[in-house]
Amino acid sequence: MSTPSAPSARPEAAETSALPGGTARAGTVLLVIVTAYLMVGVDSTVVNVALPDIQQDLGFSRTGLSWVLNAYTLAFGGLLLLGGRVGDIAGRRRTLTVGVLVFAASSLLGGLAGESIWLIAARTLQGVGAALVTPSTLALITTNFPEGPRRHHALGVYSSMAGIGASLGLLLGGLLTSWASWRWALLINVPIGVGVAVALPRFVTETPRHAGRFDAAGALTGTAGMSCLVYAFIRVSSDGWSDLRAQLGFGAAAALLAGFTLIEARAPQPVLPLRLFASRNRSGAYAGVLLLPAGMFGAFYFLTLISQQVLDYSPLRAGLAFLPMTLAMFTTVRFVPRLLARLGAKPVLLTGMSLIVAAAGWLWRLHPGDGYAAGLLGPLLLIGVGVGLSFMPLTVTILAGVAPHEAGAASGLLQTFQWLGGTLGLSVLVTVFGTATRHTSGSPAAVLTEGAADAFGAGALIALAALLVSAFVITGTRRERA
Repeated sequence: MSTPSAPSARPEAAETSALPGGTARAGTVLLVIVTAYLMVGVDSTVVNVALPDIQQDLGFSRTGLSWVLNAYTLAFGGLLLLGGRVGDIAGRRRTLTVGVLVFAASSLLGGLAGESIWLIAARTLQGVGAALVTPSTLALITTNFPEGPRRHHALGVYSSMAGIGASLGLLLGGLLTSWASWRWALLINVPIGVGVAVALPRFVTETPRHAGRFDAAGALTGTAGMSCLVYAFIRVSSDGWSDLRAQLGFGAAAALLAGFTLIEARAPQPVLPLRLFASRNRSGAYAGVLLLPAGMFGAFYFLTLISQQVLDYSPLRAGLAFLPMTLAMFTTVRFVPRLLARLGAKPVLLTGMSLIVAAAGWLWRLHPGDGYAAGLLGPLLLIGVGVGLSFMPLTVTILAGVAPHEAGAASGLLQTFQWLGGTLGLSVLVTVFGTATRHTSGSPAAVLTEGAADAFGAGALIALAALLVSAFVITGTRRERA
């Protein structure tokens, strides 16, 4: 039976310690922990607005530029479950400290990058650090805050950090790129990471260690398989389906992912417990968690390029252009718990997914002459509301009926599917874009817009697949309302 690779929602009493020092110390502990988590959330989007400047400085192709995002998300998503197991066995404060230092060091390397391959390597190492940071932060909150109002407050603050981090990343990336350089979007992590690493052993209590073994073979084969698959799609986007390297990439991906499945079926403590897929509802929800980001991450990538290279926005203005989506998402999320209690998970989920499909279909019709108000504002608002309605019902469905000792594994797998879905989806949409524009003539703005519209169409089909899976696989019952 596997040890949870991420913290359970109901920690053992032995791992929970009262926090000495009163409210002031509690505030300091919470600040240290959520700063580490916020740093990872910000980095998921902070380079998006800087992509055109990075492309110009380091000579990336339009299709190769997606690896600035993919390198990070592949390492992060592929190693996330293993990072949770490292925290269980080595101690979560120690794991978080190492992860923060790795993240800061790799940010320094990326900020100093003089070549494209150097930046991609640094982003990969950032993903490794993020995979060590994320699973340990929630566990340390449950360890350092006793049951009651303090823990509830800490969990409330923690839960908002992912959304705040993504939104802050777009704004911060725009500010730093406009006022200094894209390099500062990475270099800013260095002093923050060092400060968190110094504060952790001083203020944060360590968790007990647990006996166990690492499923390194599963983590490495899974990550390598996904990397080969993404690489193959990127090759197709630039060189076509007849490219030998693309064909070898697809073959290697199939072999590695098949090996990963066999390893996980036999491993005593797998990073991906296959028994979690025994439930029809949970399997359908995991498919939704995989497919929704697959359609959305690519949309953000192309919208960032369009806002700067077609609408001629500055990096700061491009970051501000995403604010309506963020505000719509935050406003919607506040009402979702009440909607779940009244309607159940499935109706709320299908409504949210339908809005996302509509937004992607709207973007599919994008033309070079469309301005922000006519072409982008409406889809961004629909995406914000749709995302706000979709992800909480998916989470509720995934965690419903999970045994307490597997709640961490189920949650960690949810995060993994989100990141890998986004990475794989971006590679597919970049492939569609590259195929559509390979022999297209016209102005750069027209070529970019027409190719991005085809990519948005592929994203609409992916979102439609998520909607159909949720409609026909997930069964809505009145018990969900609890």
